[in-house]
Amino acid sequence: MLPSAITRLASLAALFACLAIPALRADEKPAKLNLFNGKDLTGWKIYLDKKDQDKDPAKFFTAEKDGVLKINGKVLGMIFTDKPFTNYTLSFDWLYPEGSTPESNSGALIHLQPPFNKIFPPSLEPQGRYKDHGKIFPMAGVKAENNKFDQEALDKALKPLGQWNSTEITCKADGSVSVKVNGTPVSSCTSKLKEGPVGFQSEGHEIHLKNIHLKPLD
Repeated sequence: MLPSAITRLASLAALFACLAIPALRADEKPAKLNLFNGKDLTGWKIYLDKKDQDKDPAKFFTAEKDGVLKINGKVLGMIFTDKPFTNYTLSFDWLYPEGSTPESNSGALIHLQPPFNKIFPPSLEPQGRYKDHGKIFPMAGVKAENNKFDQEALDKALKPLGQWNSTEITCKADGSVSVKVNGTPVSSCTSKLKEGPVGFQSEGHEIHLKNIHLKPLD
C-alpha cells in the first residue's frame, strides 16, 4: 500500500475515534460532586465560637477510616464548604454512635451568608438532631414561609441510634427547600435565600458523616 493511502486511512481512523467520544459541553454540569474526599478537609473551612478560638479545629473535625467525617461535638462551631452552591441536592449519610440519645444534636447548614465569623450565620438549618431530624430552622433572622414538618413520617423513617441514616436536601433556584430522610419526605419551606456554602454544625454531640455529595439540578 502506498504511503499516501496509509496516511489517509490513519486520518480517517482518528476522525472516527473522535466522533465516537461524546463531547462535554463547556456549560455541562457534572452528575455529582463529592464534597468530602474521605482523607482530609480539602475544600472545607472551619469556624469555632469565640470562646473556643484558642483551640485547634483539627481536633474536633477529623477524617476517619472508611471515608467518615467525624464531628466530636466538644466545641460549638461549624465546618462549611469554601465554595457557594445554588440549585442542587445535598445528600449525606449520618450516624450517632451507640449510647447516644434522641437529643443528640447537630445540623446541616444551607445557603450560608457572610459574615462567616459568627455562630451561626444567616442560613437555613435542616435539623440534625435525631428526634426531629430534617425540621427546617431559619437562622439569624432569616424568614421561611410555608415551613412544614411531618414528625410522624420521620418517626417511621428513622433507623435506630447507632445505625446509618441518609438525608437528602433539595434546594431549588426558586428558593424552595425540601428534605427527605431515608427516602421519606419530612419537611419543606421557601425563603429568599438561594445560594451559599453548605456546612454542618458542632453542637455538643458526636456525629459521623459520609458520602457527602452535591448534585446540581437542571
